[in-house]
Formats: sequence, C-alpha cells, structure tokens
Amino acid sequence: MAFADNLQSLPSIDHIAELQLIDADGQVAATIPNAPGKAGSAKVYNALAAKHGGINVAAAEEGLQIFAEHTDDAKARPGAHPNIDRLLEVIASGKGYTVKIVPA
Repeated sequence: MAFADNLQSLPSIDHIAELQLIDADGQVAATIPNAPGKAGSAKVYNALAAKHGGINVAAAEEGLQIFAEHTDDAKARPGAHPNIDRLLEVIASGKGYTVKIVPA
C-alpha cells in the first residue's frame, strides 16, 4: 500500500499539537508538529508509540513499512526525510525514544 493509503488506517491526531521525542537522557531530541508537511509523520509516530509504548526497533521497522514509497526515497537521499532517517537510526543504533504528546 502507498503511504497515503496507510495514513487512512491510523488514528486521528486532531487532539495533538505536537509530539516530543525524548531520548535516553530525558532530553527532547526532536519535535514533530501536527502541521502541514509534518502531520503525516506525526500521525505515524503517534500510532507507533501507542502500539509499541515508544519508538523502539520494532516500532521503527513498522514505521518504515507505513512510510512505504517514502522509505526508499529516504534511503536514496539521506536528509530528505528526517523523520524516516530517525527510524533508520533507531534500527541501526538500538536506541529509541519515549514519546510525549503535547495536546492541541
């Protein structure tokens, strides 16, 4: 399935302003706003965190499947898709994130 189709199957994030990814040191490593151009990634990360309890290797692997055609593009063009790059790094390093939801 294509990314747009995969997004349709994920829970709504209308109640979310942004997601904060918290590293092992308790620091905010990244934020993903529920905003145009980023809402798809926020929706994916929210669904992964709800299912896996955070962004761990299993969540990252599933995320790459959800991102579908964008995953191949991210592998071909590092830096073009930072939220996919982050999942690839979780898989490579084994270091994940807890996810804090900032309500809208």
